[in-house]
Amino acid sequence: MWWSGKHKHHGGNVQVISAPDGWPIWVSPVRPGREHDTTCARTHGLVDALNRLASTLDILTLTDLGYENADDGFRHPVKKPKGGELDDAQQTFNSVIRGVHAVAERANALLEVTFKALRRVSLDPRGITRIARAALVLLHLEHGRTT
Repeated sequence: MWWSGKHKHHGGNVQVISAPDGWPIWVSPVRPGREHDTTCARTHGLVDALNRLASTLDILTLTDLGYENADDGFRHPVKKPKGGELDDAQQTFNSVIRGVHAVAERANALLEVTFKALRRVSLDPRGITRIARAALVLLHLEHGRTT
């Protein structure tokens, strides 16, 4: 399973895909921070690509509720019904998803903590994109994860 999530910069939304161990492997071009996660992912072709991966190789993508309507290739926590409760199976499913989510959030944390330039950047989207992509490459080189 892969994890898809976001890293919100000041004024920007970057989609991050991590490997199952929480290591970031891809960052998207920056979209406006006000855009919904699914909109950003669709803009970059990410939703279609990950749905194809799910249908051809049976590899699902775990997400947060920001991807609630992103099709069958995505798994996200079950939303609590208005005025209702989740049953035991739904609560267990959510616990598993959230446990994996914690590992996957490592991808965002690695990028932001390692590179101070990503913490409160307020450049134009192209500038933020260049910084995020450079940070991803440098992180991989620094930790010998280039193979």
